[in-house]
Amino acid sequence: MEPYATADQVWAGGLILARVGAILMLIPGIGEAYVPPRVRLSLALVISLALWPIVNGSLPPLPAEMSGMIGWILREVIVGLMIGLLLRMFMTALATAGEIVSLQTTLSFAQTANPLQASPGSTIATFLTLLGVTLLFATNTHHLFIAGVVGSYRLIAPANPLMMSDFTSLAVRTLGDSFLIGVQLAAPVLVFALIFNLATGLVGRVMPQFQVFFASAPLSILLGLSVFALSLGVLGTVFIDRYRRLAEVFAQGVGGGAGG
Repeated sequence: MEPYATADQVWAGGLILARVGAILMLIPGIGEAYVPPRVRLSLALVISLALWPIVNGSLPPLPAEMSGMIGWILREVIVGLMIGLLLRMFMTALATAGEIVSLQTTLSFAQTANPLQASPGSTIATFLTLLGVTLLFATNTHHLFIAGVVGSYRLIAPANPLMMSDFTSLAVRTLGDSFLIGVQLAAPVLVFALIFNLATGLVGRVMPQFQVFFASAPLSILLGLSVFALSLGVLGTVFIDRYRRLAEVFAQGVGGGAGG
């Protein structure tokens, strides 16, 4: 065995690192701004070395020209960004649910810095996004990320052309599903707000002299947050279940269930 890596081995490792590094740039929990770049780069290098014996056979040989090398590296980076973007896009479900809950409980004015988004968001939306990232690691869903990287070499093999039309349709469907799931997650608070507002309007209609707004505002916050707290367990379970389904789209390629 040679004590040094050959050019073909360095080339294969570089291609794997290009895809894995691009995925880790956008993946929830790891691709955040508060994670130091050295940590992400080190993790990408470790994962690439671990995956090299598994996916080495599906990688193209070392091109003879520099232009071919650059083209292959750019292709792998694009594939990694596509996969990472899909996984991150689904996190908007929790942000949507948090914003809806904040609006219905009159807490939308309470803004705080959201480490998972570029702009500040409501406190409840920030809480839900951080809770979602915590659940991803607490339920070992991050293991599906690694399986998805391996499976992506079957679904999007380097020898096959890029499936841009399939990715576009999957991205549109994922974004639409994330907003739909966000509304579904906030459904208990939405139902409560509808009933509470109808009751408040009825009381104001029956007793016009009663300052119903000053009495209903604190009750709306207290009862709304109580309903939100009671539904938090179901909310997290539904989110993790849907997120695992999305990650399994790529992880299924490990068993050869989906072809490229």
